[in-house]
Amino acid sequence: MATQVEELADNKVRLTVEVPQADLRHAVEHATHDLAESVKVPGFRKGKVPPQVLQARIGRERIFTEAVESHIGGWFLTAAATTRIRPVAAPEYDYDLPSSEEDEFRFTATVAVQPKPEPADWTELEVPYAEPEVAAELVDQELEALRESVAELAPVEGRPARTGDVLVIDALDENGEGQRDLVVELGSGRLVEELERALIGASAGETKEVEFEAADGSTSKATVEVKEVKEKILAPLDDELARSASEFDTLEELRADIDRRIREVLEEEAETQFRAAAVDALVEASNVQVGGPLVEARTRELLNGLGRSLESRGISAEAYFQLSGQTAEELVQRMGAEAALSVARELVLEAVADQLGIEVSDAEIEELIREQAELAGDDPDDTVRQVFESGREEVLRADLRLRKALDRVAAEAKRVPADVARAREEIWTPDKETSPTETKLWTPGSKEPA
Repeated sequence: MATQVEELADNKVRLTVEVPQADLRHAVEHATHDLAESVKVPGFRKGKVPPQVLQARIGRERIFTEAVESHIGGWFLTAAATTRIRPVAAPEYDYDLPSSEEDEFRFTATVAVQPKPEPADWTELEVPYAEPEVAAELVDQELEALRESVAELAPVEGRPARTGDVLVIDALDENGEGQRDLVVELGSGRLVEELERALIGASAGETKEVEFEAADGSTSKATVEVKEVKEKILAPLDDELARSASEFDTLEELRADIDRRIREVLEEEAETQFRAAAVDALVEASNVQVGGPLVEARTRELLNGLGRSLESRGISAEAYFQLSGQTAEELVQRMGAEAALSVARELVLEAVADQLGIEVSDAEIEELIREQAELAGDDPDDTVRQVFESGREEVLRADLRLRKALDRVAAEAKRVPADVARAREEIWTPDKETSPTETKLWTPGSKEPA
């Protein structure tokens, strides 16, 4: 879709968009089908009106009007993504209707846009970075979990069940239905609280009557028979454990590998936090100002995403407000702050990308699509074809472009030890009297909050 951009006064632009014949043909076919479903023609059932009859009945102009009006919004958004403009209001369209689906169709869209900021010199930014340290306790916890996973189970004698024991139970409801020979570990969190309490102190052969509250608020009863009680026999922390539970020959080698894996995770988290702090520092140094419809639209996106997440988990809005301890007004305010920061970050990174002349090739987009398709278990070739046919590659192109810009900022900003940064923050200055609004960290490619 070829698009030309003309900059106008008052932060407005005019896009001249040329719609490919295939897209116009699809729009006409879609409009013809929709009108055939709604227009009544004597002698034909709805949806069964032949295109020629429909055209003779209502005229080609109405069909083309429907085709353009129902698709021009999508064509505009594609053109806006391709040219990297950020509309802050609804566009004003100007066009002449085509006389045939084989004609070339062109329209103009005049729209107010968010002005791009002038990025500060990010190489002069001082950004805190916390060097990861692996505490010995973390390694010990992983070793203990490994011991637990390979522990032997031995029948308990002379004492009742306690936390950490493994029980074999029959759990039946009032109708005699349920699960038999269910293996559970006390304290693992798999059982409802009432059942967990009832089984602590139980012995093999004992039967318990348990009353608990169901998910819908009703009360249910269950009969639980304890068939076996076993305890874990943990192997000693030695080279034999390393050989039996891992590919290493010594405990020292196993401990070193665990330390390495934990360090990699902590380094990744530290790098993510540094990248977010770097773009935040650049937003502040560049004095990026955002607001209006752009932030309002992003706020709605965040709120809708949260709503879908709650719905998928079966949580009502009322329950969420009770659990989170906030009101609807406070939620909207928080989401608005997150949206403003998200937009500000994107704007400043776009300005960086423009300044550096960063571009993203189709080959880079295809590589990303293939990676994601393979992770999801989808056919890479099929996924690549679907993305490019639908025009969604431009969204990925914009996202990768922001990532590249952030890569550059993070690589060239000055890393300051976190303790030094904290010490500087503790030194009072007049501009620090106002606490910053708490917001969720954003990096390009991030998902809807949950």
